[in-house]
Amino acid sequence: MLASHMLRRLVTDGTLKVIDANNKTHRFGNGDGPEVTIRLHDRALHHRLLTNPKLYFGEAFMDGTLTIETGTLYELMDLVGRNIAALETHPAQVLRERVNRWARHLLTFNPLGRARRNVAHHYDLSGTLYDLFLDADRQYSCAYFTSETDSLETAQDNKKLHIAAKLLLEPGQKVLDIGSGWGGLALFLARLARTDVTGVTLSTEQHQVAERRAEEAGLSDQVRFHLRDYRKVEGRFDRIVSVGMFEHVGTAHYRQFFHKLKELLKDDGVALLHAIGRMDPPGGTNPWLRKYIFPGGYTPALSEVLAAVEDVGLCVTDVEILRLHYAATLREWRHRFETNRSKIQALYDERFCRMWEFYLVGCEISFRYLGQMVFQMQLTRRQDAVPLTRDYITDFERAHASKATLAA
Repeated sequence: MLASHMLRRLVTDGTLKVIDANNKTHRFGNGDGPEVTIRLHDRALHHRLLTNPKLYFGEAFMDGTLTIETGTLYELMDLVGRNIAALETHPAQVLRERVNRWARHLLTFNPLGRARRNVAHHYDLSGTLYDLFLDADRQYSCAYFTSETDSLETAQDNKKLHIAAKLLLEPGQKVLDIGSGWGGLALFLARLARTDVTGVTLSTEQHQVAERRAEEAGLSDQVRFHLRDYRKVEGRFDRIVSVGMFEHVGTAHYRQFFHKLKELLKDDGVALLHAIGRMDPPGGTNPWLRKYIFPGGYTPALSEVLAAVEDVGLCVTDVEILRLHYAATLREWRHRFETNRSKIQALYDERFCRMWEFYLVGCEISFRYLGQMVFQMQLTRRQDAVPLTRDYITDFERAHASKATLAA
């Protein structure tokens, strides 16, 4: 098997058994931990897994040309995650990553038309799918676990309150939610502090659901949603929030994004950006994830974000790094997906289920081992727009804790 040399170098912690397409068995690792066995059903994989493992490994699992004979997908991906550093230093992978970094501006170029198509690819799937693995509010971003015993619902409520605290919400403020999803955060902010909220999204499905939710909640005069690109928004706002959207902006558009944010933010306004990032230097998007899950997507290094912020003249007044919170969030989504797998298969098919499983497991492993994190960046036009210490965040959360439960 052509990939044997690479696997011997890769698997040093744990045990992996590979049955190749010629029915020959290969063992790798130090014998520790549970043994994971995979079988290759296509001889072409002997070459493909060597030339581009990050793409073809996921494709083979989706297509059923790679099956797991013993162990689970999570155990397999956990083994890969614990050993991935060896793969990153392989000469072929080093070259591939250099090309990926160089090409990231082209691959994440997202003008208006492409941005809408990319969003539709993922977010215009059946709403029932998201109901089967998200919390009831359909919060499709990193939750905030203040305790290991927090349920997913509690952690998502914590996240919304934490964001509200950093925004220093007050009644009557005009709030813009860029990438408003199914409307949960906008409705929460409106209820919590009697704010006037405008949400914008590029997803037709999300927009319809959000508008319906606002009407059903009797908040249509206080919360409105538009099917609109952030670049087309006009007006001035006291507060701007964006959660889980910046990953889709594209590196070529970072300065455009922050220029628009500055234009929309009042002189004494406060903005909060919540997005996935990387602890490593700038790189590229996993090719399988880019092809099948998030076309045009990219998780930036903070150095890339800060450079754009500095260029447009915004002030960074607070940064918080959420490290393992998204791993815990994805674990909860994965468990709910597994529980409802038969229902999801009925919606789509077995290949879709394997694709989604690979996505959820792979992303969880990325946050546990591969330097993925979430950052919350507070931005203002003026240095004195927020208090000098962070005590106001805790004070706000304590003062609004009981009200937040009712607003959720």
